[in-house]
Amino acid sequence: MRPLPSRTLTRSNAQYKRALKRLPLGVASTFRYWGDDRTIYASHGKGGRIWDIDDNGYVDYRLGYGPAILGYGDDRVDAAARRGIEVGGVFALSTERELIVADRIAKMVPGVDLVRFSNSGTEAVMAALRLARAHTGRDSYLLIEGAYHGLFDAAMWMANLEDWDQSANRDPEITAYSKGIPQELKTLAHLVPMNDLQRLEDTFRRHGDTMAAMLIEPIQGNCCGIAASVDYVRLARELCTRYGVLLIIDEVKTGFRVAKGGVQSLYGVTPDISTFAKAVANGYPIAVVAGREGVMRTFRYGGAAHGGTYTAHSVSLAAAEECLRILDETPALQTIATYGETLKAGISRILERRGIVHSYAGHASMFGLFFAEKAPDNYRDWKTSDYSFYDQMAYFLHDLGIIVEPDSREPWFVCEAHGLDATCLSDTLKAVETAVDLTLEHFEAEKRA
Repeated sequence: MRPLPSRTLTRSNAQYKRALKRLPLGVASTFRYWGDDRTIYASHGKGGRIWDIDDNGYVDYRLGYGPAILGYGDDRVDAAARRGIEVGGVFALSTERELIVADRIAKMVPGVDLVRFSNSGTEAVMAALRLARAHTGRDSYLLIEGAYHGLFDAAMWMANLEDWDQSANRDPEITAYSKGIPQELKTLAHLVPMNDLQRLEDTFRRHGDTMAAMLIEPIQGNCCGIAASVDYVRLARELCTRYGVLLIIDEVKTGFRVAKGGVQSLYGVTPDISTFAKAVANGYPIAVVAGREGVMRTFRYGGAAHGGTYTAHSVSLAAAEECLRILDETPALQTIATYGETLKAGISRILERRGIVHSYAGHASMFGLFFAEKAPDNYRDWKTSDYSFYDQMAYFLHDLGIIVEPDSREPWFVCEAHGLDATCLSDTLKAVETAVDLTLEHFEAEKRA
């Protein structure tokens, strides 16, 4: 077996030990912990690359879970953000730029009449669900298995497939995916598998009259880019209308990434409420709740409360104004999609030469890679599939200077800077080829052991 690739992580390892004394797991977010000796600390990023504090450079396909739509340190957006600093921050008052950005969003996304700003995707979805409840006077809601809508109690419910007996002819139990979630909330959450039209109709038939909202990510941003069928999303729209349920399309990851008008424009479906966040301002903290006027006007005194001290911060608003202008008026999204397709084709050539069956899910700008003939189209099929080859390949890719999520749940995110730097593609494909061969050797050695 060839020598294994390695990196020097001396400074990151030392930083981890120091940080552990003050920060749980040594990090500010649980998902940034990759193990005691493999958790890295970023030094800086530019374009489609980042460097850690040991000066290891990486082509990055996590992009902060998607925000760096143009690339790290984009000169145009950063210059706009500096102009935003001159405004002075936040005043507990509005500024003119709020309307400028809201107008741009309404221009780009069909069906958006009114806009409110938040600071994160989690906040935006929390506000959207509260809005739906206030508007309908109902409390329960529908989630899709495998979806991720942020870290708040109402959204943190999942199908427990670990203890599920598929032969028992019953659904898996609904369980919280964190400690500290009140069990009483479980009675409000209904879950259905993606792309099962009959189950969706049956659930609406049983519970439609009591549900305030259905939340859906048509491309699941935390489950490998698994996509809903057009028929499924259009049926969801029809059922929501029939039962008086508000359709919330969560575009925190897909919004302004897969298309100017978001994923909803690709499906030809207009939701009642949309949420956006990641790509709005190229990494500056801002999120959006948007929707049709009759619903959004429920944000009022005596209606649904909404606000926040740092909402519509001058720096983030200025960055959003410029980032959305670029996405709307330049070929940036086409550059991103072209690079994604070229990258997938290059990976496929490597895998096909070795006779490795594979498939992709999602969109070229945020795709999942599977080592199976057909990509799963629902969480149950993914969870019960074998993703060990991917996880091992990702482990090697990190040591070879390519950052992807350490397991297969998170898609590969692409930015404009990847497409403008020819070395990103060549460096990536060279590393993928090596990582694939090392992974083959790894599993062959396991068989012999």
